[in-house]
Amino acid sequence: MNFGLTLFFRNPPPAKVSFAELYRKEIELAVAAEELGYDTIWLTEHHFVDDGYSPSLLPIAAAIAARTSKIRIGTFVLLLPLHNALRVAEDAATVDIISNGRFDLGLGQGYRVPEFVGFNIPRNERGPRLEEGTEIIRRVWTERDVTFEGRFNQLTNVTVLPGPVQKPHPPIWLAARGPKSIGRAARNGYHLMGTGGRDQQEMYDAALKEHGRRPQDYNIAQLRTVFVAARHDKAWDDAEAGAHYMIKCYGKWFVEANDLPGDQAYGVTLPPVGKLRHSETAALFGESLIIGTPDEAIASLEDYTSRTRVTHLAAAMALPGADPRKVRRSMELFAKEVMPHFRRKARKQAKK
Repeated sequence: MNFGLTLFFRNPPPAKVSFAELYRKEIELAVAAEELGYDTIWLTEHHFVDDGYSPSLLPIAAAIAARTSKIRIGTFVLLLPLHNALRVAEDAATVDIISNGRFDLGLGQGYRVPEFVGFNIPRNERGPRLEEGTEIIRRVWTERDVTFEGRFNQLTNVTVLPGPVQKPHPPIWLAARGPKSIGRAARNGYHLMGTGGRDQQEMYDAALKEHGRRPQDYNIAQLRTVFVAARHDKAWDDAEAGAHYMIKCYGKWFVEANDLPGDQAYGVTLPPVGKLRHSETAALFGESLIIGTPDEAIASLEDYTSRTRVTHLAAAMALPGADPRKVRRSMELFAKEVMPHFRRKARKQAKK
């Protein structure tokens, strides 16, 4: 399993600091993740959120690339319908150059209603915009003198220089929750970024086979809330407020978007901080929170990997408002006691 750390750059009350300080501390966590042996830093995008949820991922990716030398850097995800695809191709190629070939481009169609209102883009165009924009990025990364006449984009004799370091191009991922978007990722041969489990994975693998592709050739990244400490209660003391904040935010956004059957269920009233840890609603994206001791995290991840094919764990450990020092301690403990368990297991399986 590829172990990744997800950074959100969120600055909620009451823990608000200056955004300059917040960005410095989050980038320091990325540097620490490389030192601790994590495989990937994942960055995630939203717009017009009161806490400043990171709206501009590629400058952040470039900053992390300049401070690191080994860890991969990816977007989980960049909301392509809100961007100019050719501009994204050029900027992402630049990040790949600065990182010397360590960049993954994860793209999504988005769902938050205020974002599409703010950018004056109809939400019913987001799927076609994503598919067309992704094709443009792939083509200008692999071809010269590209001419393209699309519904949303028109290019004439475009050659992107300098191009990315990775050949034929950096890995491209698509985020998906529902059958239509999962099918799009499989049909076009892109890796999958999910927020669920077995249902998404089985849909994706079946669609890959339907289009003549081998599932083992494609990766699945899943976002999970993860936080560990030496004692169960200590982990919850450090993480509960941030986890509660995230669940409440995403629940509100999903209910407002109402994209999939069941999204209205995210509108349930959450228990307050202090009681969430004892509630069956302590879940995000349909999966329980992995908060507790390293042994409990291992057991949770063993259960998860037994139920679904997942190649990349995107751990939401740097929770909104959490003290970076406590996040760092969780990162250290997870790297020391949880990651080695799965790497030993992988080595044993490879020898069979």
